[in-house]
Amino acid sequence: MEFALGGWSHVIREENVSPSFKGKNKLEETVLESELGDLVCMQSLTLQHYPANACLLPICSLHGAAVTTVEGVGSTKARIHPVQERVAKCHGTQCGFCTPGMVMSIYTLLRNHPEPTLDQLTDALGGNLCRCTGYRPIIDACKTFCKTSGCCQSKENGVCCLDQGINELPEFEEGNKTSPKLFSEEEFLPLDPTQELIFPPELMIMAEKQPQRTRVFLTLKELLEAKENPQAPIVMGNTSVGPEVRFKGAFHPVIISLNECIEELSVVNHADDGLTLGAGLSLAQVKEILAEVIQKLPEEKTQTYHALLKHLGTLAGCQIRNMASLGGHIVSRHLDSDLNPLLAVGNCTLNLLSKEGERQIPLNEQFLTKCPSADLKPGEILVSVNIPYSRKWEFVSAFRQAQRQQNALAIVNSGMRVFFGEGGGIIRELSIAYGGVGPTTICAKNSCQKLIGRPWNEEMLDAACRLILDEVSLPGWAPGGKVEFKRTLLISFFFKFYLKVSQILKTMVNGTDRVLAFPVLGVLVMPKVEYESALEDLHSRNHWGTSKYQDVDPKQLPQDPIGRPIMHLSGIKHTTGEAIYCDDMPVLDGELFLAFVTSSRAHAEIVSIDLSEALSLPGVVDIVTEEDLRGVNSFCLLIEPEKLLETQEVSCVGQLVCAVVADSEVQAKQAAKKVKIVYQDLEPVILTIEEAIRHHSFFQGERKLEYGNVDEAFKVVDQILEGEIHMGGQEHFYMETQSMLAVPKGEDQEMDVYVSSQFPKYIQDIVAATLKVPANKIMCHVKRVGGAFGGKVTKTGIMAAITAFAANKHGRPVRCILERGEDMLITGGRHPYLGKYKAGFMNDGRILALDVEHYCNGGSTLDESLFVLETGVLKVDNAYKFPNLRCQGWACKTNLPSNTALRGFGFPQSGLITENCITEVAAKCGLSPEKVRMMNMYKEIDQTPYKQEIDATNLIQCWKECMAMSSYSLRKVAVEKFNSENYWKKKGLAMVPLKFPVGFGSTAACQAAALVHIYLDGSVLVTHGGIEMGQGVHTKMIQVASRELRMPMSNVHLRGTSTETVPNANVSGASLVADLNGLAVKDACQTLLKRLEPIISKNPKGTWKDWAQAAYDESISLSATGYFRGYETHMNWETGEGHPFEYFVFGAACSEVEIDCLTGAHKNIRTDIVMDIGHSINPALDVGQIEGAFIQGMGLYTIEELKYSPQGVLYTRGPDQYKIPAVSDVPTELHVSFLPPSQNSNTLYSSKGLGEPGVFLGCSVFFAIHDAVRAARQERGLLGPLKLDSPLTPEKIRMACEDKFTKMIPRDEPGSYVPWNIPV
Repeated sequence: MEFALGGWSHVIREENVSPSFKGKNKLEETVLESELGDLVCMQSLTLQHYPANACLLPICSLHGAAVTTVEGVGSTKARIHPVQERVAKCHGTQCGFCTPGMVMSIYTLLRNHPEPTLDQLTDALGGNLCRCTGYRPIIDACKTFCKTSGCCQSKENGVCCLDQGINELPEFEEGNKTSPKLFSEEEFLPLDPTQELIFPPELMIMAEKQPQRTRVFLTLKELLEAKENPQAPIVMGNTSVGPEVRFKGAFHPVIISLNECIEELSVVNHADDGLTLGAGLSLAQVKEILAEVIQKLPEEKTQTYHALLKHLGTLAGCQIRNMASLGGHIVSRHLDSDLNPLLAVGNCTLNLLSKEGERQIPLNEQFLTKCPSADLKPGEILVSVNIPYSRKWEFVSAFRQAQRQQNALAIVNSGMRVFFGEGGGIIRELSIAYGGVGPTTICAKNSCQKLIGRPWNEEMLDAACRLILDEVSLPGWAPGGKVEFKRTLLISFFFKFYLKVSQILKTMVNGTDRVLAFPVLGVLVMPKVEYESALEDLHSRNHWGTSKYQDVDPKQLPQDPIGRPIMHLSGIKHTTGEAIYCDDMPVLDGELFLAFVTSSRAHAEIVSIDLSEALSLPGVVDIVTEEDLRGVNSFCLLIEPEKLLETQEVSCVGQLVCAVVADSEVQAKQAAKKVKIVYQDLEPVILTIEEAIRHHSFFQGERKLEYGNVDEAFKVVDQILEGEIHMGGQEHFYMETQSMLAVPKGEDQEMDVYVSSQFPKYIQDIVAATLKVPANKIMCHVKRVGGAFGGKVTKTGIMAAITAFAANKHGRPVRCILERGEDMLITGGRHPYLGKYKAGFMNDGRILALDVEHYCNGGSTLDESLFVLETGVLKVDNAYKFPNLRCQGWACKTNLPSNTALRGFGFPQSGLITENCITEVAAKCGLSPEKVRMMNMYKEIDQTPYKQEIDATNLIQCWKECMAMSSYSLRKVAVEKFNSENYWKKKGLAMVPLKFPVGFGSTAACQAAALVHIYLDGSVLVTHGGIEMGQGVHTKMIQVASRELRMPMSNVHLRGTSTETVPNANVSGASLVADLNGLAVKDACQTLLKRLEPIISKNPKGTWKDWAQAAYDESISLSATGYFRGYETHMNWETGEGHPFEYFVFGAACSEVEIDCLTGAHKNIRTDIVMDIGHSINPALDVGQIEGAFIQGMGLYTIEELKYSPQGVLYTRGPDQYKIPAVSDVPTELHVSFLPPSQNSNTLYSSKGLGEPGVFLGCSVFFAIHDAVRAARQERGLLGPLKLDSPLTPEKIRMACEDKFTKMIPRDEPGSYVPWNIPV
């Protein structure tokens, strides 16, 4: 086979290539850099560009194609491409690990559409994920390629962004000069399509001549001959078979991969009765074909095509749609297939072919359930699909609801069709099919049969709902859970269909009200304005956003970079794929790979472990067990020691049992599956917080903070409210999974450990302890980390120690890279919380007493749970002055993987509990939550519950600025008006304040060091103890050195972080990395400058090269260490007093949402954020931190949902099951402004740390949804307490918007079944 990579031809002549062999394996050095590439294929001698996933592409499918990876697009060695430049200069990279994929998606789009629309850009990025940036700067980079008017093209409130009024963004007062731009478009390279890579001429000639080649099928006859092996699947895009092989262990000895589409499989035939589409057409091609057909044919003929097109817009991402075939999608018959329900109700037929001849079968329920008489026979292939035209008086609709708007499998989907014959509103034909509610697509055949002959009216609707619920029954234990939600969606979808058809019919029948009323179960006639909203889907419009920051002082020197929006210094390397991460390091001679074997039981004794079969496999070198680690199998980082491997008694699913060491990754992982472990289950198995409370299963004692006299205050208040809220956990979902490489140096027991970690000192310590050598023999190196968020500390150290042990034992390098599923299973995440509160308040909303209890689910070992709990207790007040406060907290010990630090470290949970209490108090008082928040806020100089002084002036200023910037009052009126006019859609508006204390709680934990060298050519090398994990700390450190040494940033270099250069560095976290290390770098630079003052004064016009040489000649050291001893912080838990934080970050966020009361879907319309960040060192990086944290917080509070089985098994182990926000989830408008700096402090240039505070502001979306749900309930007469837990998923939104549909569904008695999943 022959293909091109980066413009160069490659020929592969291997006779026995494994069916699992992917492009990523063969093209290791290039494709590995990017999971996405641009695949250029010849089709009918025309060029087509497709974005593709390298991890799914079989190598044999590349024959005749030209593959371009991010390295082929551009590089710093040759030239960078405009896409790469703009993503970097628009600040669209942070950790950079996802950036090559973003670049390739945009690049491929531009190859096909040099001037794309905003919709095309959003769609192109729909299959990409980013955990750092919040997407807004990436969207900004994309927009520079579009021809737009400068308008956001959004009228969410009926007002254009360029109009004055609701959407206007006012300037700050008192002439503070602000800058709205973080980049200059004038500097960008132009996009010139004539300069792109050409399709290799030799491949073009090959395509024209079409030579016969082995394994390349050019005719249908040859394909049928190959299909004589009936078990061999035919693969085109490999999007179904590929994941099954990779993630589910499926094995196919023979795979038939069609690298070229056979003519009969790509047919598009327009007949009198419908459209015939070849089974080999990709879903993207089908989408384009249907869009063209809809434009040409009358609407009455294209009902099915409209419905299919709607689902094709959200089905997966464009990378998958470009590779997945129509036939593959149909034949796979996945239970949540979006297209099969529509094709089934649309009376489609399948054209089959075998050596025996042609055959046609209907795509019906029998086919979908794989009934032998209605399925493909051995040796048959699906050639094409007939999709009939719709008829007059026939209507087809598509419905789906997923956890996320785009690129997410449907929870429930549906296709519905009704035919009325010659009008009159009498049902002649009715077909309803559902996906997601059974093992395959389910057709409500009996229900439809019983409804034929009935008029399309209220009685029919009521009967249909009951029939559907009776026929499409879901047991309480059904896989996937969400059973009551799914039952409700079954009839909510039908109600939407009923309304849609009714509306069309009324128009067609010229207002025959006799035939069609528009009832809503119990109401005779629904006004048009009320039912109309139910028919509109919630689509995010084109995104736009603004950022405002303060210009630098005009007196500041032009070369001084502090305060300027400097691009991330690795930004270009991120976009070109040249940035090196741990797994990018070249394979070393003799290198081995390590894979872990983990426990499959939550609480059990290990009776026996049989390693024999695993050890007998080829390539397996060793299996490391607890026995090997005798005497070094535990290490204490914080309070309690934790075991490295456990072969006696396991306490969670995912606990490390042993580790397989083999010659390759594939061999190690195959052997790991062959380790046989016999368990004896133990009791109790404690998984939930409630179970831990019942069993009194806690780590250590409680943490308690008390201020004032709570009990006495409760005696004088007007009202007392008690409530609780449960908050689920969160997965870190850093893009780069846990990665490490241990390299023995061959002498003196030295070892280098390259690891993706936030805490090199800990890696050094635990590896040294495990190998029984002094720490000075172990050097830990971290160039950069592809995201961490707190998740690359404790478990990383344990895995690094085991990897290093194996390397030391065998004297060979050992690499360990976790797969996403392994990573999520082993490492834990944010602590689930249960908050209970009792509030005493006056009728005017003043809260005089608050008694709160925090319970966090710590998992099976202590890890950082106690510190997370302490932080939550200390920050329970958020922005409010509660004169009498008591907060107690317990860390629950359960049989789950240990939860650990995650961005925000306890405050996102603690703050939500407090804000929920505020919201309930407001409801009790009949006041808006915003009024109650303002009433109870800190005012100017005050005292926190732990007796630390606080100046809240900037808190109040942030609140006022956010009120003004968001046009809160005007929009509140607009929201209320919308809600009064729309029954099935509701909007919500909420605003929350932020007081985020910053500090580690001890002086020692805040110390930092740096090392600065000046070389004789005048260049400078900076090293410090902080880790670059996307926040741009290295960029800021170079800015600091540039200012202090008064030299250009281009003169300063920073190679990475190593225990070899800066020893004993603290963990990088708590928003303090730039603060602390910057002060150390500043100290080192000032030391050097002081030494060099006499030299510089003698030659003030000299260059740094001159000064360095002169200093050297006079024997003056050109190297200096810098040191910062730490902020003076402390906390005494015995007295409940202290000064645990150095300063406070203040802020406020206002968010507006719209919800669909029938499905639970929500759309983020707009968010305005105002932050007090002091004096920004780099506004571009700081805006990125705020936006990225906000989007991560929005995910935490709305869509990110961890699911555990009743046996403690984590179900959500990958992007398929666990959904982080995608580009379509970003608020349509996102505005960020910095409060003008008003206070100087002893921090680095009076700046503030911003990595974590913005996470909490994501709860403004939670409370906006809360506001919308409350509006829906009030309209339905539901005036009682509203309890909504986090995350506020579509399921919770829909079930809270109670109506006759939610009351109609059957309910299962608790205890009568074992649920599929449990809230922990």
